[in-house]
Amino acid sequence: MALQSAPSGRTTGAAAHSVLLIGKDPRLGQSLENCLAARDCAFEYAAGSADTLRRLRRTPHDVIITDPATSIEEDLALLSEIQAIRPGVRVIVLAPGSTPEEIIAALRARVFLCKCAPFDPAEIADYAVQAMTATDSLVGIEVISAHRNWVSLRMNCQLLTAERLIAFLGELRSELPESPREELMLAFREILMNAVEHGAGFQSGKVIDVAAVHTERAIVFYVHDPGVGFRWETIQHAAVANPPDAPTRHLAVREEKGMRPGGFGILMSRGVVDELIYSEVGNEVLLIKHIA
Repeated sequence: MALQSAPSGRTTGAAAHSVLLIGKDPRLGQSLENCLAARDCAFEYAAGSADTLRRLRRTPHDVIITDPATSIEEDLALLSEIQAIRPGVRVIVLAPGSTPEEIIAALRARVFLCKCAPFDPAEIADYAVQAMTATDSLVGIEVISAHRNWVSLRMNCQLLTAERLIAFLGELRSELPESPREELMLAFREILMNAVEHGAGFQSGKVIDVAAVHTERAIVFYVHDPGVGFRWETIQHAAVANPPDAPTRHLAVREEKGMRPGGFGILMSRGVVDELIYSEVGNEVLLIKHIA
């Protein structure tokens, strides 16, 4: 049954989950409302921090989306009070901007997602839906050590965890111009997804080690998956193994093996970064993008 917006700002209907939105941003509010309603998510608004805590004491919510006008520092201060009332609630932090220190603090605080303006309402609504249904294990991003130029993390081998980590690291590198940043994050995404799928076999109990390093002249990503690795001659299902006269040969190999369409990840990543270096075994990789 479709949800209808009640005069109070809360949706009513058959939705099993609910979202608490803090503040009503004029640029985002209506679009986000429409996207949540389209996904059968009930929602209501809280006027600010005090109202948020009051409402949470009275009614549980699955996901809280913070006010886009407040800083990450303010949101994390509120988060500690929220967790005292509703432990385990998933929080999506929206903010006008960020520093590397704030993104690291959000990771340490186990925020579900952190996004800075400009916002994509559909993307935020999609993450809200996934936050509602995710099991506790899916929150699994652990900060091993971190400062603004070197972040070491460990994540479980779930696609949702990988997508969340990509979003966090994209915000961490927000000082880069948009176009090279998007290309770099796309290349990193391909390598990380390969690690989840081929290195870990989508087994949530396994972990992947990730590091993001910012030097004066380069951005470096490191990914170490728990798989046995590979030899280049054994990956005929990947586009990077195609001979020059048969650029799509791997597609037939993938179909024969019953694999999903794709196999362009390594090849695409090589075209975006300046250096793509695999270890001898093949379960560790460095992506290097020169910035000066």
